[in-house]
Amino acid sequence: MKATTNRKLITTLIVLIVFLVIFVLLGPFYILYEGQQAVLTRFGKIVNTEQTSGLKFKMPLIDNVVIYPKKILSWDGEAQRIPTKENQFIWVDTTARWKISDPAKYYETVNTINNGISRLNDVLDSSIRTIISENYLNEAVRNTNQINNIKVVEEVQNLESNVDAETLRNLTVTQSRQETISIGRDGLSSMMFDQAKKFTDGFGIELIDIIVRQIRYSDDLTESVYQRMIKERNQIAEAYRSYGRGQLAQWQGKTEGEQKQILSQAYAESEKIKGVADAQAATVYSDAYSADPQFFELWRTLESYKKTIPKLNKVLSTDMEYFNTLYGINPAP
Repeated sequence: MKATTNRKLITTLIVLIVFLVIFVLLGPFYILYEGQQAVLTRFGKIVNTEQTSGLKFKMPLIDNVVIYPKKILSWDGEAQRIPTKENQFIWVDTTARWKISDPAKYYETVNTINNGISRLNDVLDSSIRTIISENYLNEAVRNTNQINNIKVVEEVQNLESNVDAETLRNLTVTQSRQETISIGRDGLSSMMFDQAKKFTDGFGIELIDIIVRQIRYSDDLTESVYQRMIKERNQIAEAYRSYGRGQLAQWQGKTEGEQKQILSQAYAESEKIKGVADAQAATVYSDAYSADPQFFELWRTLESYKKTIPKLNKVLSTDMEYFNTLYGINPAP
């Protein structure tokens, strides 16, 4: 009797051990790591959620574990070409951060990570497009009005006086005041966030923020901005040219005045020198004539022949007293 009882007990233990081994082999446990959360479903119905790490239990074969990330995830949308309120097209590139705050609701509404990203694409793209199209361009490109407090001073160089520098600076100054903004880019990001959050909460998603990463002008708007910049630069260049032409005329007048003054002084000096030389020449001639009147007369006559005969184009009689010296005729005493 006792032996039979022992055999039954051993058999029961063996059966329990076999069932336990089979149960363990079927996988009743699963591990949830840091940064993970899980939804436990039974026949498609949610029976539990786990948001703490560790070794967890499930009913084998009938329970299914869906694991989601618990950490903050990033969303990077495609750049969109969106018209602003004044119908100026710009490219808007945004990014966002989000996480799964309610895994049960997330499982019921979107189920998978890819589906969640797809829903975010629809919600965020729509919110971004709506907010940008309802506001003006200057609200999207700037955050503050600080640019209107910046005083731009045109740098000028190589000028002789501060007066000239100030004159040129006044010619090249450009009065360009930007429009005052009331919302700004950060404000638009907040508006996008508020609008999108109304929908993301229903998916079990906690939207952390939306950030406008980059704003680019479209090609037609970029061209108009370039043309405006070129026009401003051309105006400044023309101001420099005008100032240069004025300086050129001033220096030319100054140079011509100095030239005339130098020539006048040189002419007066040359006339003075000529007068002194003529006086000295007259003295020499007088001394030479006094020393030998006949030689002086001969020399003066020969000098006269040298100047007049080569240019003489008339026929004159040789009986003239003027040619006596040429023919060796001594004048009558």
